[in-house]
Amino acid sequence: MRHRVAGRELGRNTNQRKALLRGLVTSLFEHLKIETTVAKARETRIIAERIITLGKRGDLHSRRLALSRIPNKNIISKLFNEIAPKLEGRNSGYLRILKTRLRQGDCSSMAVLEFTDYDVLTKGKEEKQEGKKAKKEKKKEG
Repeated sequence: MRHRVAGRELGRNTNQRKALLRGLVTSLFEHLKIETTVAKARETRIIAERIITLGKRGDLHSRRLALSRIPNKNIISKLFNEIAPKLEGRNSGYLRILKTRLRQGDCSSMAVLEFTDYDVLTKGKEEKQEGKKAKKEKKKEG
């Protein structure tokens, strides 16, 4: 009986499941939006929201806990320095799942997992890219 046993197995053993979810969370923090199956998106959201809450705390202990869950220093520094400060006004509900389509191969339902403040988070990226383009144009002209 599975009484009070939380989480989905996703057809994998424990190590493969941890690696899969770790990769999905890493991709989410890197690209701010990913497309995956609905079941994987729901499990990823649980883990990612806990790590975002650690990022909002911002102290050394939280950083070390986040690194123990996602062992990628670049992604964790991006989370603590760029993503978490923009989510200070929000207590929870950092991510949303939008169901999109049925995958053609096996007809499994797909979903997009993204930040609820996706446009606010990508605004800084667009400004940086525009600044780089302006610098390149000045070099070409000058």
